[in-house]
Amino acid sequence: MDGQPISVEQGATILKAAQQNGIDIPTICWHAATTSNALCRICVVEVEGQRLLQPACIVKVAQDMKVQTKSERVKRARRTILEMLASTMDLSDAPAILTMMEEYGASAGRFPHAERRESEIKDDNPMYIRDYSKCLLCWRCVQVCADDAQYVNAINFNGRGFETQIGTFFDKTIPETTCVLCGQCVGVCPTGALKPKREYLLEQGMSPSEISVMNTGRKQRKAK
Repeated sequence: MDGQPISVEQGATILKAAQQNGIDIPTICWHAATTSNALCRICVVEVEGQRLLQPACIVKVAQDMKVQTKSERVKRARRTILEMLASTMDLSDAPAILTMMEEYGASAGRFPHAERRESEIKDDNPMYIRDYSKCLLCWRCVQVCADDAQYVNAINFNGRGFETQIGTFFDKTIPETTCVLCGQCVGVCPTGALKPKREYLLEQGMSPSEISVMNTGRKQRKAK
């Protein structure tokens, strides 16, 4: 890997092999707690003998495989992916991705005529808000809500193509779904598309005391 001979257990992915040997491969949709699906492609690497770049999060290593993680072709692909993301969605709450853009010299204005993903903020539960203008469809929240953790299946993909969004069945509000308000979806979101309600309200200018009064009133109404 990158000219360095390495040895890993059979069945390991290229990403895991890199991580075990101190070689950095950027990731967005990959998460240690969820199943890899190679959706974002930011982890692509160049494998000798392969015509296409390979997603390191799902491709397994093989004996005598030669991998380049930082070739010019790889850097160009990652830079283009980052530029397309920046052109179509709000990355203001995605510091890790913004750091990647700096590292790869990605320009947020490269595709000025790209259609942007726009969505109204969904504030329908006491725990978190949903702002799908910031969603890159990494699938982390869907997976952790399903078989990777909670087995609740409260959310999934809705729509097709560019109109695809994460949503609930029949666009129900969160309290009307099977959601148990565990917060794991919020914890794995890399872009701030899912955000704790308290954090959101503080950003909107509410004081901690005002939030506390609001929460107290909600609990009293619920008790009645």
